[in-house]
Amino acid sequence: MRTKKNLLHAGLLILRIGIGVSIFFHGLPKITGGVETWTAIGGTMSNFGINFAPSFWGFMAAFAESVGGLLFALGLLFRPATILLVGVMAVALATHFFAGDNFLKYGHALDLLIVFVAAFFTGPGKYSLDYKLFPRMV
Repeated sequence: MRTKKNLLHAGLLILRIGIGVSIFFHGLPKITGGVETWTAIGGTMSNFGINFAPSFWGFMAAFAESVGGLLFALGLLFRPATILLVGVMAVALATHFFAGDNFLKYGHALDLLIVFVAAFFTGPGKYSLDYKLFPRMV
């Protein structure tokens, strides 16, 4: 039984590091792109009738992907990070739908949305900073 639990936590570690680092590198050019990039990204909020402060919304998306990706990989502030990442993927998915894109375009956002929702419920596992720092909360 102990071996199965260790394998479960090892699997969560691999998932966290793989997806977290990948999403970090996906967000890195966005966070370093500056106001022009943030404004272009945040402009997608108009699909939801939100037409104010596009640079703020774009910055928040870039922050969620870059910083949230690192937090996800480390298992630090894991559930708040997953909430941010779920939000970004939900907006990305909806934006692809509004554009009439096919599955090849929106599939990535859908896959990551599923991963982040599932990760919220499973937690970061015992090989995480949250487990080391806040064991009662994990």
